[in-house]
Amino acid sequence: MINSNPFNQSNYSDQKDLELINLATNGNRKSLSALIENHRQYIFNIALKMINNVADAEDITQEILIKLVTNLSKYDSTKGRFRTWLYRITFNHFLNTKKQKYEKLVTGFDIFFDYIQETPDIPLNSIEKKEMQAHIEESKISCMSGMLMCLDREQRLIYIVGELFEIDHNLGAEIFEISPANFRQRLARARKDLYNWMHNKCGLVNKDNPCRCPKKTKGFIKNGWINPDDMKWNSNYKKRIKSFSTDKLKETLLTVDEIYARLYKEHPFKISKNTENIVEKIINNDNLNSTFNLS
Repeated sequence: MINSNPFNQSNYSDQKDLELINLATNGNRKSLSALIENHRQYIFNIALKMINNVADAEDITQEILIKLVTNLSKYDSTKGRFRTWLYRITFNHFLNTKKQKYEKLVTGFDIFFDYIQETPDIPLNSIEKKEMQAHIEESKISCMSGMLMCLDREQRLIYIVGELFEIDHNLGAEIFEISPANFRQRLARARKDLYNWMHNKCGLVNKDNPCRCPKKTKGFIKNGWINPDDMKWNSNYKKRIKSFSTDKLKETLLTVDEIYARLYKEHPFKISKNTENIVEKIINNDNLNSTFNLS
């Protein structure tokens, strides 16, 4: 079960977190598990967008969940909200972890789009387009996720939580320890950098650009970017990111920026079974049992 978006001020209960924390720190195993479950999939999905690798995102999620559990007794509700405390730990972990393989490979938009351009166009006939629809979608999501990696880490993180998950700007400012105006400015710069490059190179919105996902799909498969037997993005999901969006009922998109944002919100919200197993291991850890006197 995917719980309420913790970045949305209107539908998330801080009080529920506090109740679970109180029970968990007094030895209630189910409450500790429920607290972790409220945030696990969001942490994983942000990590996945940040790192662009499933296994690495799962490892980072595990590291953060361990930090959450081992430091939970130090949380002081009189000094701030739990969400602020948790996601400050989470985001600092993202920003400070060592560079991953993809980050070393793609160091900027020019490098990334050179890779795309060097992949040959292989047109699909009408039958192939129908048969390969899932692979075409995988190519689109993979390519757009690669574009995100061209932003620097802070820009990427602010874009992911600010644009995709629509974090309340006041909450975002608290977590990043900046003013709401500064948060909005940084988000605007991230949008500008990403969308300008997309508009100049990508054919999803700007039809004057020749690059098309169906033409690149066979090339992506050939060079190993897409595995048709083990799709990284277009599998293992029940919802899309837009289902957590406050503007999901908005049908008329007036600006190019809104159109690009909607494309990213169409991406799957991935379900990680491995992080579910991680939670069980954390909950059943002997050291944890002695710390919380779990029952």
